[in-house]
Amino acid sequence: MTADMAQLWVYLSTGSLLWLTLTLVAYQFGTWIFRRFGFNPILNPVLIAVIVLGITLKATGTDYQTYFGGAQFVHFLLGPATVALAIPLYREIEIIRKASIPIVVTLIAGSLTAVVSAVGIALVLGGERVILLTLAPKSVTTPIAMGISEIIGGLPALTAVAVVLSGITGAVIGDLVLNGLNVHDEKARGMALGVASHGIGTAHVMQRSRVAGAFAAMAMALNGLLTALLLPAIINLIR
Repeated sequence: MTADMAQLWVYLSTGSLLWLTLTLVAYQFGTWIFRRFGFNPILNPVLIAVIVLGITLKATGTDYQTYFGGAQFVHFLLGPATVALAIPLYREIEIIRKASIPIVVTLIAGSLTAVVSAVGIALVLGGERVILLTLAPKSVTTPIAMGISEIIGGLPALTAVAVVLSGITGAVIGDLVLNGLNVHDEKARGMALGVASHGIGTAHVMQRSRVAGAFAAMAMALNGLLTALLLPAIINLIR
């Protein structure tokens, strides 16, 4: 790279437009790959975008803070995108009303399992207290999870990474696991992926079924609310 090119790169990399554009291009590339190979869950668009951006940051020697400073508008849009999921929820409101009791039971069981499994595994592997607190809200959508992590004494930035990883994992292997367990009911599949894999899992299941997408959106929202209310209280009682 010549001196002029190096100076141009330094100038561009400090602006927000470059990293925002690269983020959108990486996701569009991931979406193209996903569709090109028949919606194979292993080729999840978010996973591909993360890999592309990670390679780009490594190759250019760009730190995460610089990248996030440019692409944070995408992070801001997570809030409105979460609220917009109320639309498919409203469309299937009658089906949801009829399944209110199973929904409540599934929500409580799924929320507790998500927290206990993450903390338990980290504890067995020798994780420090701050890591346990960081991982506890990993199955909640990113804006809520980061807020919970900060309140209970975790590391919000690391929580965001855990959230993305859990979402990608659910989107990639969720269908395989549910098929292996012979869970074919669209409502149950939507609830499972919504609770365990939040927004990424919800986006994945919406591509398959409108009913499953509505249940996933509802599960994601209610799981976020339940975890935000209960987890800080539980942590305070333990302390």
